[in-house]
Amino acid sequence: LGATAKTPRWAISYKYSAEQAETKLNQITLQVGRTGVVTPVANLDPVLLAGSTVSRATLHNAEELERKDIREGDTVLLEKGGDVIPKVVRVVLFKRPPDSQPFKFPDTCPACGANLVQDETEVAIRCVNTRCDAQLKGNLRHFASRTAMDIEGLGIALVEQLVDHKLVQDVGDLYQLTVETLSSLDRMAEKSAGNLLAAIEKS
Repeated sequence: LGATAKTPRWAISYKYSAEQAETKLNQITLQVGRTGVVTPVANLDPVLLAGSTVSRATLHNAEELERKDIREGDTVLLEKGGDVIPKVVRVVLFKRPPDSQPFKFPDTCPACGANLVQDETEVAIRCVNTRCDAQLKGNLRHFASRTAMDIEGLGIALVEQLVDHKLVQDVGDLYQLTVETLSSLDRMAEKSAGNLLAAIEKS
């Protein structure tokens, strides 16, 4: 039978169906990514699923939320897509509270209050404010990641502080930081600040 460039035609692999677990969805929160896309996230009662405890799962977008009719207070069935990413498969409707209401997507960004817009050609709902703090935090995390500038020491907690204290308002501001500025932040001693500045300089 031979083979294609990727697979042998003479072999079949069997895939086990994904493990599923039932839990309660307590709250739907909105997360703003570095490109401005607003993603709904399910905050769940922690449940053991495929070897790890899951307490959050992405709900992808407003359209998916509406299609599956997922509401706060629902009991939902979870599985891990590709055995990695937790996702809500469906709602267990007979356990739905009688007073439950459909989730309404807001008109404004949960991070900065700017208007949210939806392009006719895509499903995503975006915050169009280029000065949005949530987008800036996402951009900084991406900029410092291993696949980008690989700035060691610039983790999520530090990015949050830098933006919240208005010390960094765009990526270029990283290169204006000083030991004195960084030392004033939580959990940043002089040595840690020096190491971070060296990593920024190296980038």
